[in-house]
Amino acid sequence: MSVRTYQASDLEACRALWAEMVQRHRDIYDDPSIGGDNPGLEFDAHLARVGPEKIWVATSGGGGEVVGLVSLIEEEQQAEVEPIVVSSRHRGRGLGRELLNHAIEQAKAAGVLCLSVKPVARNEEAISFFHEAGFKALGHIQLFMWLGESAPGQWKPGPTLHGKQFDY
Repeated sequence: MSVRTYQASDLEACRALWAEMVQRHRDIYDDPSIGGDNPGLEFDAHLARVGPEKIWVATSGGGGEVVGLVSLIEEEQQAEVEPIVVSSRHRGRGLGRELLNHAIEQAKAAGVLCLSVKPVARNEEAISFFHEAGFKALGHIQLFMWLGESAPGQWKPGPTLHGKQFDY
């Protein structure tokens, strides 16, 4: 496996990885509407916003198949790793950690002082992954108030923070 800068020829593979990430969120939240009808196309908007020089892909084997991606959204001395995706059939082999390490090194080289990640609250696997990688300080917390009609079981009882119970 190797990590390299995104190339225009990676577009379809990255769209597929993006769609796979969205499907994971749909599964976690039991909501098929997340990401719209063609979620892979959202990668195009991300590419335009971040720029190809801040997106890296993981390739597998001699054929160079794109099996993961990571990007860095920089703003002065702060940056966010968003997203980090490894194809489900290639997980558990350290590819995510290698992609994350690459993004961390790129952030350091750019002079970033504060690096953040924002996994969705129900993605316990991602939260555990980032915690093990050293993301242990809480910065911002995003709270939601659902204004639509709630479906039974839409929200699950979640963690307690500062003595307050939250759903997620």
